[in-house]
Amino acid sequence: MYSSPDYLERVYAGVLGKIIGVYLGRPFEGWTRQRILSELGEIWDYQHERLGVPLVVADDDISGTFTFLRALPDHGGSADLTAEQIGNSWLNYIVENRSILWWGGMGNSTEHTAFLRLKSGVPAPQSGAMATNGKTVAEQIGAQIFIDGWALVCPGNPGLAVEFARKAGSVSHDGEAIYASQLLAAMEAQAFVEPGIDQLIETGLKYLPADCLVTRLVNDVRNWHRADNDWGLTRDRIEHQYGYDKFPGNCHVIPNHAIIILSLLYSQDDFSRALMIANTSGWDTDCNSGNVGCLIGIKNGLAAIPKKLREPVADKLYLSTADGGRCITDAVRESYEICRIAHQLGQAQPIPTPKNGARFHFSLAGSVQGFSPGGCLACEAQAVTTDFDQARAIHVENVELTEQGVSPVGLASEARSTGGAPRMLVLDFTPSRQLPRIRITTPTFIPPDSKEASHYSLMACPTLYSGNIVTGRLVAAAENSAKVRVTPFVAYYGDNDELTPRHGPELTLDPGSVRHFEWKIDELCGAPIAQFGLEVTSESEAAGRLYVDYIDWSGTPTTVFRRPPGDSKMWLRAWVNAVDHVGTRWASPFHLSQNRGTGLFIQGSRDWQNYSVQSAIMSDPAKSFGLAARVQGLTRYYALLLGPNQLLRLIRNYDEIQVLAETPYTWNWSERYRFNLEVSGSEIIGSLNGTELIRYNDSGSPLVDGGIALVCEEGLIMTDEVSVTGA
Repeated sequence: MYSSPDYLERVYAGVLGKIIGVYLGRPFEGWTRQRILSELGEIWDYQHERLGVPLVVADDDISGTFTFLRALPDHGGSADLTAEQIGNSWLNYIVENRSILWWGGMGNSTEHTAFLRLKSGVPAPQSGAMATNGKTVAEQIGAQIFIDGWALVCPGNPGLAVEFARKAGSVSHDGEAIYASQLLAAMEAQAFVEPGIDQLIETGLKYLPADCLVTRLVNDVRNWHRADNDWGLTRDRIEHQYGYDKFPGNCHVIPNHAIIILSLLYSQDDFSRALMIANTSGWDTDCNSGNVGCLIGIKNGLAAIPKKLREPVADKLYLSTADGGRCITDAVRESYEICRIAHQLGQAQPIPTPKNGARFHFSLAGSVQGFSPGGCLACEAQAVTTDFDQARAIHVENVELTEQGVSPVGLASEARSTGGAPRMLVLDFTPSRQLPRIRITTPTFIPPDSKEASHYSLMACPTLYSGNIVTGRLVAAAENSAKVRVTPFVAYYGDNDELTPRHGPELTLDPGSVRHFEWKIDELCGAPIAQFGLEVTSESEAAGRLYVDYIDWSGTPTTVFRRPPGDSKMWLRAWVNAVDHVGTRWASPFHLSQNRGTGLFIQGSRDWQNYSVQSAIMSDPAKSFGLAARVQGLTRYYALLLGPNQLLRLIRNYDEIQVLAETPYTWNWSERYRFNLEVSGSEIIGSLNGTELIRYNDSGSPLVDGGIALVCEEGLIMTDEVSVTGA
C-alpha cells in the first residue's frame, strides 16, 4: 500500500496535467507538424483565443478517463474487476450518439463500434476484440487515451495498473493498442516512486511482449534520441518509420505512442517543454499531450506545473455522461474521488475529507475550484463590464494561512479543529467609481461559451437548484481600511437564455471579522442556475482583502421543474436527454418520444437521497411509462411504471431489470396519471392519482442516492411539470 503523504498532491498534479495537456492540444487536433509550425509556431501557451474557440470544453479524453474509472466503485472496488463489468459501466454512463465518445460509426470509430457491440449483447472483452472488429479498428488510439485514471489509483503498483489497463482497454481495443496502454499505465503508476524517465520506460517494457510493435517502436525512439540530440530530427525519423501513412484507420495508436515517448525523452524533465513537443509534433495532439501531462504531473508534482498554464484553467473540467449531476466538476473534486477509490482498492491510505466535506474547500495548493473573476452582471444600473475589467480589479489566489503572515482572526485554529486544511481562497480587490461591484463566479451548469453544440456534446444537470441552501464562511483581512460588503448571488438562464442575477442577503464584514452565511435559493420558475458567485463592494476605494474559507451546498431541493416564462432553451438542456426525440413545439413542455427500448430524461445528482418525485403524465401511446428515482445512469435506478397487461410495476434496474412489486391497474392512452414515487432509506413507495398502491422495502440495495427521470418505453409521453420534494 502506498503510504506517502504526498499521494493526494501527486494525484492532483496528474489530473491537472491531463486536463491542461488536453486543453493545450485540442484547438488544433489533427493538424500536421508543418501546419502547426507555419500557423502557430512552437506550442508553449494556449491557442484557443487565436483560433476562436473556448478553452475549457467537453472532450472525450477527459470524460472517458474519469468516467470509466467509476467501474471500480460501481462494482465493489476490488482488483477482481472484470472487463465485462467495465463494459457495463459504458452502457450505464454513455448516452448513445451524444456523450463521451466520437460517434463516427460502425467500423470507423473504434469506441462507437465497441459500444454497438455492447448494446447488442456482446460482452467485453469480445466487444473490442480483433476477432470481432478486425485489426484496423482494434488498434486505434482510444485505449491509450483513457488509461490515466487506472494508473492514478495504483500508486507504485505498475503490475495492477497494467492489469486494469488490459481489462479496460479490451472493452474497445485489442493488440498493439492494449500494449501501448499497458506501457503507459505502468509508467504512470511507477512515477509515484520513480523519478527517472528511462527507468519508467524500462518498467513499462517489462510488461510487454519483447516482439510486439510497441516494444520495437519504443526502442527505436530511444536509440534515435541518443543519436540525434534534436527532437525535431527524431520526430522526422518517427514520421518516416511510423507515420500515419504506414497504418490504416483514422488515428492509429503507433504513431501517437511514438510522440509520447519522444516528448518524455526530450522533455529535459520540464512540464512545459514536454507538452510543447507533444503539441508541436502534430497528429492527435490533445490525446498525446494529455497523457504526457498526466505522467509528468504525477512524477514531478504541483511545483512543476507553471502558473500560466494553471490559472486560465482554474481547475475546471466537464464529464459529459448520463450521470449529469457530476458533469460540472473540478480537478480537486476528481482528485479526492480518485484517492477514495484507491483506498477502497487497498492501494493507498485514507484521505481525510476537509472542512466537513464542503463542496469548495480550496485545501490543495493553488486550487481555486473554478472560481475566477467576472460572471453575470445584467439588469444593473451601472454599465455592464467585461470579465477583463473584473480581472483587473480583483485577483483570486489560493493561500496557506501561515504564508506571508496570513492569519485571519480565529480561523486557523477553527479550520484545524474541524478537520480542515489551513488553506483558503483570497480575493485581493480594488474597487473604483467605475467598478464599485467586483465579482467572482464558478460554473454550476453549462457555461455561456458552451451553449452551442460542439463535436463532443456537453450534457449536464445543474449542481445548484432553487430550494438548495448555500452556506459559507468569509473573513475580512484585519488590515482592511474599511468595511467589506459581500453578497452571494446566482446567475440563471432567463429570457432569451441571457444570464440573469438573483442576489442573496448582503453581509457586512468589519476588518478582521469572520462571517458565516446561509442562503436558501429562491424559486426561479424552472430556470437553470449557471453560476454561483460572490459580489464584493467596499466603503472605500482603497485596496482590500477577503478570504473565502469554504462554500457548500448539497442535498435534495424542494423545487418544481417546468418551462420558465419567456423564450429560452437552456431549461431543456438542464436534463440529460437519453430519449430519441424531445418535442419543443407542443403545448406540453415535456414532449418525449422513444423509438425503441427505454428512454430516460434525467435530472438531479448523486447528492439526492431521500425525496419524492411527482408528475402527471399522459401516454399517447407508449408500451410503458412513468417516473424513476435514485437514477445513477441509464442502467441503475428505481422506476414506477404503468405497462403491459394493465399493471403498475415497481422495478429496480441495477445492470439488469428486476420487478420488485406489481399490482393490477387499468390505464388508457391519452389520460393523465399522477405518479408519485417516494424513496426514504430502503423504503420505496409508489402512488397513482393520490392513492398508495405499492410499498417495498429494498433492504441492502446499493441504490441509495441519485436523481430523477421521466421514463418512456417505445412511444410518446407528455407532462407539464415535474416536482421534487426533499425529505
